[in-house]
Amino acid sequence: MDTTVTGIDITKILFLDIETVPQHGLESELSEEERNLWVKKSVRMKTDDISPEELYKKAGIFAEFGKIICISVAFLRKKENGYQLRVRSFANDDEHQLLEDFVALVNKYFNTKKTYFCAHNGYEFDFPFIARRALINGIKVPISLDTRGKKPWEIQHFDTLDLWRFADYKNYTSLALLAHIFGIPTPKDDIDGSQVCDVYWKEHNLPRIVEYCQKDVVTVVQLFRKYRCEDLIPAENIVIVND
Repeated sequence: MDTTVTGIDITKILFLDIETVPQHGLESELSEEERNLWVKKSVRMKTDDISPEELYKKAGIFAEFGKIICISVAFLRKKENGYQLRVRSFANDDEHQLLEDFVALVNKYFNTKKTYFCAHNGYEFDFPFIARRALINGIKVPISLDTRGKKPWEIQHFDTLDLWRFADYKNYTSLALLAHIFGIPTPKDDIDGSQVCDVYWKEHNLPRIVEYCQKDVVTVVQLFRKYRCEDLIPAENIVIVND
């Protein structure tokens, strides 16, 4: 079976994007033990011009100190007039429930040797973060997401950042930059990733974060299609699924 970018059946791929935040709203809310562990973990990120509270906002990038508040997924279905892109989000203040719901979907539809996952920077962030938080929550990691002990060719994941590198690992290329250079239309967002922590903990506006996450996962799908020299999915063929 051809498992290259151009050879894979795109309807067998679950595209995803996650949004994460620190487990507490403020660094001062950590227990003494948690604070000591966080200080040791974050020492390399500390600079003279960043306060402890601002530094703690970065805790959301670590599975040991952060939690997932939204996973947006997208998958393509073949229709008579082309493809329909279906987008669904799992968002919840209760991370355990969110992960249970997401894992249930994966186990039902995307947990075989013929299915794949795709995310931007998924290798270093989304995929391992989901797996680690699942274990912390006492949830069994689906086989298709569990990379422990697997050989590289046994891992059924795509990463749109890695695919753009062409084995050149000198720098990081953002999803926004790739969308721009490939002419992928993206709505002007009122937030970016650096603002998610405040929107969640200060504004308590999870729906706003969900909308942001959904736009990103749609962009990942469109970028993957550009990598295959295929047409973009038209807006009228993109459906938000609420159940």
